[in-house]
Amino acid sequence: MGTLNNVILTLILCGDYTGADEKANQLVALGHEKGPFWKTNGGLAHGCVLALTGKASNAVQTLTSAIAMFRATGSTWSVPFRLACLAKAHAELGQFGDAWRRLDEATMMVEVSSEVWAHPEILRIGGEIALVSPERDTIKAEAYFDRALLVARQQHAKSWELRASMSLARLWRDQGKVQQARELLAPVYRWFTEGFGTRDLKDAKALLEELVS
Repeated sequence: MGTLNNVILTLILCGDYTGADEKANQLVALGHEKGPFWKTNGGLAHGCVLALTGKASNAVQTLTSAIAMFRATGSTWSVPFRLACLAKAHAELGQFGDAWRRLDEATMMVEVSSEVWAHPEILRIGGEIALVSPERDTIKAEAYFDRALLVARQQHAKSWELRASMSLARLWRDQGKVQQARELLAPVYRWFTEGFGTRDLKDAKALLEELVS
């Protein structure tokens, strides 16, 4: 069960949302036999997939319920990442007060716990929320992206560094800083020697091609 749960999270992070959702359904089914902890984990995964595939309304409903149920089991594992996905969904619905509250909650959980693996992604999502907010706060967004890059580098987490680099590169591109964007993203992309079929590396390649055209 634990292995299946880890596989689902890996699929989500690799951008294989269809595969993750199929495995999440398996986990929910097994949870009917093994208990609410595993069933709720499946619900959390399903909610994250909804949030990451543009189904914001369903994501908010699913994740809000699943997070509450999961906490009722006494566990907080992976909750900061799930809260960040929930914040993203709230932002897509224009519910920015809820989005920032959920993001602040995720950040606070990271600060008071030892679960820091998703910290760079939480920060990056904060930057993306700042960009879609009504005031489109580019200064706040860049600060979030810079912090995400710093934490990712401190963790030697190249996948998170790639995502943060793409977000910042897109912001700089939109500001006319094309060379800076290319110089930021290119060395991170070149670090990878495999996994080029994953969503992030495909997106990074496409963005680099755009930046040199």
